[in-house]
Amino acid sequence: MPPRLRSGRRPLCTKGGTLLDNVLARATALALKGLNYGPNPRVGCVIYSGEKILGEGYHKGAGTPHAEIAALADANAKGNSVEKACAVVTLEPCNHTGRTGPCSKALAAAKIGKVIYAQKDPNPVAAGGAAYLSGAGIVAIDALSAGADPGLVKAAQDVTKVWRKVQERHRPWVIAKVAQTLDGKVAAQDGSSQWITSEGAREHAHLLRASVDAICVGTKTYEADLPRLTARPKGIENPHQPHRVVIGSSSLTLPDGFEHAKTHALKSLFEEFFTRGYTRILLEGGPTLISAALNAHLVDELNVYVAPKILGKGRPAFGGLNITTLSEAIEGEATLTRLGTNWLVKMPLKTKD
Repeated sequence: MPPRLRSGRRPLCTKGGTLLDNVLARATALALKGLNYGPNPRVGCVIYSGEKILGEGYHKGAGTPHAEIAALADANAKGNSVEKACAVVTLEPCNHTGRTGPCSKALAAAKIGKVIYAQKDPNPVAAGGAAYLSGAGIVAIDALSAGADPGLVKAAQDVTKVWRKVQERHRPWVIAKVAQTLDGKVAAQDGSSQWITSEGAREHAHLLRASVDAICVGTKTYEADLPRLTARPKGIENPHQPHRVVIGSSSLTLPDGFEHAKTHALKSLFEEFFTRGYTRILLEGGPTLISAALNAHLVDELNVYVAPKILGKGRPAFGGLNITTLSEAIEGEATLTRLGTNWLVKMPLKTKD
């Protein structure tokens, strides 16, 4: 059953009311259940009246109902009328017809009384839902103007932060993943590299694979390791499988299911990936590909898995960088997560756009 809030609180949609904060937090939690790959954003919606949730939902991926439609359907299934109720959405309702119809028109047809959204839609094709609703006589305002807690508004906005960046620049979010020793080697002098990191670190990497649209390696890495490039996280039945791409001009014979991108123009390739609906791609190596992407300022996030091993001689993780002096060092604010005997160093980077 949908949760009911305790009585004695201010009515929902009242400026400064704590009920709005609670509902926005619930909508954000729903949004986080969505897919963080694919062309569409993660969005949550809660329809509320008084102290009762009438319906709620979230977007489950391209081709499925948007969050607002899912919430309306949930209310209908429960026999709840949404007339004059308030819909709290983490992203401005869309105002266009794609695989599904416009959410703005669906909310207006349901005679919703008010719509509060945490974030304007940056996509010019889909934006305009708030203006349409206002034109239909429905109050449509952003969550800050409605009196929601700024921290909760930011949490809701953060759900679509990566997606919005991708929409603005027309290029996917690029994650570079490296598995290295303590002294920065990704392979020993004889080329052996399986396995540098622990099972726990590799399990984490499989979860990462299952969260992206495409996984890319260079031709040298493919020839050396013949990786399957599949997502195999434990305990997850039928995980999402990313598109598998080998990048480089060397001649290769690839198995079915692989794409050979015979190019060194990474920016153009990544922009083409955007036209396919890819929002997150993973570069898994090798050092040549990742260094090239770093040199071109195309990497948004570094995920470096570090094992407590020292090889001395071997292949360096970032040997191809065009850095000659300390002032040119790539810097960022990193977080450190322990994965059994290994560590994950995660560092967002600034790109040129």
